[in-house]
Amino acid sequence: MGERQEKKQEKEVSQKIATRDAYGDALLELGKIREDVVVLDADLSGSTKTKKFAKQFPERFFNIGISEQDMIGTASGLSLTGKLPFASTFAVFETGRAWEQIRQTVCYSKLNVKLVATHSGITVGEDGASHQAIEDVALMRVLPNMTVIVPADGYETKQVIYSIADYSGPVYVRLGRSKVPVVMPSNYEFQIGKSYAFHIGSDVNIVAMGIMVSIALDAAKILKENGIDAGVINMSTVKPLDNEMLLEISKKSKLIVTAEEHSIIGGLGSAVCEFLSENNPVRVIRIGIKDNFGCSGSPSELLKLYGLTADNIVKTITELLNK
Repeated sequence: MGERQEKKQEKEVSQKIATRDAYGDALLELGKIREDVVVLDADLSGSTKTKKFAKQFPERFFNIGISEQDMIGTASGLSLTGKLPFASTFAVFETGRAWEQIRQTVCYSKLNVKLVATHSGITVGEDGASHQAIEDVALMRVLPNMTVIVPADGYETKQVIYSIADYSGPVYVRLGRSKVPVVMPSNYEFQIGKSYAFHIGSDVNIVAMGIMVSIALDAAKILKENGIDAGVINMSTVKPLDNEMLLEISKKSKLIVTAEEHSIIGGLGSAVCEFLSENNPVRVIRIGIKDNFGCSGSPSELLKLYGLTADNIVKTITELLNK
């Protein structure tokens, strides 16, 4: 690799972009090339970044107000007329307040509705537990016909939005509030149901989603310095899982660790354990939020409080391998 290319990659990794900002940009671009795209929001377009689409295409934007159930019902109706609806609000409201409508209307009828929620996880920050969705992946993953995607960075988010626009059926995309490092390589191409291996380790493999991908990469660097070969897998599609990748890493390493900014109950860790327990039982350790609600604090404070840091991943893996 040339010196110029190395510097370019270092610059890309050092960039930070909020996945919600990338969503707003992708929607705007998509709206320019597809007239069937319509966008709905529950009075939070400034925060979800759907306001970018609303400003350019006011006739195709619908602010339903603080009425999430109505938003899902309206999106479902629009899909039946041939439109491609993207419905957005905060994750805790989209998956919580409107769960029945998502189940009964969107998933049961397998409608072509795209649910893109922002402000997920504890990195919502100071707004506290009432606004921190730590169970949304579990709520969506359990629903038949639902595809669940958690992009690692802004670059992947854009690709996800374009990909789900061409995919027929219900999709839930989980995005965050805070800016996160750009970690995916410039030649990366997202595919639903396919993970991305930065490296497959012989000692341990960390399967991560969302913001935890960049943190897992930091942990892997520290582990390498300590003589531990750690792989990192970006499992951005939580449903359907990339079962082939899980089988491969389960046969090549001594330990698998999952990392998620979500409850360890029903999320990525549960999904990985469910599959491997039936197909190739290996030791799996889940790093995530352990049956607790979130609380108020800065994103960095909360990640540390709940053990979602590179240092904690390193400590956990080192102690387990030493045993």
